[in-house]
Amino acid sequence: MTGPTQAVILAGGQGTRLRPLTYARPKPVVPLSNQPFLAYQLAHLRDHGVTDVILSCGYRVDDVRAALGDGERLGVCLRYVVEDEPLGTGGGVRNAADVTSGTVFVLNGDVLTDIDLTAMRRFHEAHGSRTTIYLTPVDDPRAYGLVETENDGRLLRFREKPGRDEPITTNMINAGVYLIDATLLARMPADRPVSIEREFFPALIADGIPAFGWHLPAYWRDIGSPAAYLAAQIDLLAGRVHTRVAPEGDARDGVRLHPTAECERGAVLEAPCVVGAGARLAAGSRVGPFAVLGDGVSVSRGASVEHAILWERVDVGADTVLRGCVLGADVKIGTGAHIEAGVVVESGGVVPAGSRLALAG
Repeated sequence: MTGPTQAVILAGGQGTRLRPLTYARPKPVVPLSNQPFLAYQLAHLRDHGVTDVILSCGYRVDDVRAALGDGERLGVCLRYVVEDEPLGTGGGVRNAADVTSGTVFVLNGDVLTDIDLTAMRRFHEAHGSRTTIYLTPVDDPRAYGLVETENDGRLLRFREKPGRDEPITTNMINAGVYLIDATLLARMPADRPVSIEREFFPALIADGIPAFGWHLPAYWRDIGSPAAYLAAQIDLLAGRVHTRVAPEGDARDGVRLHPTAECERGAVLEAPCVVGAGARLAAGSRVGPFAVLGDGVSVSRGASVEHAILWERVDVGADTVLRGCVLGADVKIGTGAHIEAGVVVESGGVVPAGSRLALAG
């Protein structure tokens, strides 16, 4: 097998599906267990020998640089190419073509996965493929574009979301992880937005260039919506994702408590949960199971937080109940408020005392 390849991560979008969380923070660095999301992708690439990574981005790029820097602490060399205007999934890769060579992994910047990239590269080389796409099965493929293949994995065609009356020919979808010969990137026009799914891949098939789909069971989740983002956090806490990225602090019986966090006698921590630096938990409060508290969070007496994600410096008032929700940074929750499953409060939001927030339905 050849040596390590490069990688391009596509992170140029504005994260519209993840709003309101992405109004204040770009999707590539929203926190998962108090670590920037892309830390998981970068560490995963490093674990498979890929240490030269190009980040194709545009929205709030200064925030991304501030969170990830040059990648050194994650064991990679991270470079940035910046889009002046959105270029689409293909254009984002084409924008990085001048600094790529050999064989290049391309990852959508909103996918949490632990797929075996080394096995994917072996498949790519063994089949003489010039583009290999990781495919994943889903229960309801109608919400996605389908990818049809031959028995040996050779790509046949891409189908847009099937209508209700159209037959389902496969449950395999494009999972947003590719292995591409860098010389092919020049096929994409550089002067306009390009879709890698609707233009680049179908053109390879039409021109007879060897291109394959590949699948090996692994964890995979698109974190692009608030519900999926919360589910990814739950999966991390449950240990369903293989990763060596971990929050700061010691783990004991499924509870990870930062050494600078203050937990008063009588506060209850139920595993699994993560409590960040400088957090303060009052006596009589309860955190967990499946809760992540960011740095500087304050939880008052009688408050209960479970299946919930709280970003930095959230102030949780006394006797509040937080279940199944996501709260951005610097949110203030008044005494006795109840926030139920599916609710998202954007950074800086204020929930008055006694409020009841729930999804309509």
